[in-house]
Amino acid sequence: MSDDLTENYKRAFGRRVGFGARPALILIDLVRAYYDPECDLYMGSSASLESALRVREAASAAGVPVILTNVVYHPSAIDGGRFFEKSKPLRYFLQGEPMGDWAKGLEPRSEELVISKQYPSAFFGTSLASTLTALGIDSVLLTGVSTSGCVRATCVDAMSHGFRTAVIADACGDRHPGPHRANLFDMEAKYADVVNETEVVEFLSTLGPRT
Repeated sequence: MSDDLTENYKRAFGRRVGFGARPALILIDLVRAYYDPECDLYMGSSASLESALRVREAASAAGVPVILTNVVYHPSAIDGGRFFEKSKPLRYFLQGEPMGDWAKGLEPRSEELVISKQYPSAFFGTSLASTLTALGIDSVLLTGVSTSGCVRATCVDAMSHGFRTAVIADACGDRHPGPHRANLFDMEAKYADVVNETEVVEFLSTLGPRT
């Protein structure tokens, strides 16, 4: 991107909304498929997972709700709709497929909520928005994969549902750096604050255990 266009974006957008008072952490689709070299969805690096796990620990220490999402389809894919029809790798997320298992280190804990979905956004067709509202949550911290797919879709819907949204760049991943960077740029411009792991961990450390 040219310097002129970068400056244009800063003038046109460039606004930060900051973290909310009562956040929830959402770990989006961090499953084996993205971290196993044998899978079509392999990203080539586990850096996003490692970052997400560190943020998870900070959120847990602060008493912040942690929500994990995954994609799961009926063995016949009857609930996959046009998304399943279009995206061939979704076959890895049929019930019972090992690539749909949680990534190493991310076994859900008893206090964590798991939301299974069939479409990109963690909000579409799920109880997520109602659950967050009932908990008094005003903001979400997003991690996961892929940046250009389910993270972006969840980001747009989070903002649309009225939650302050922060996307943790280090804790998100994609199979190609181009879509990863482009989507972070666009989310920062229009829908969310794109932040790094250090910023989030420091923020979480100020909250203290929630009662």
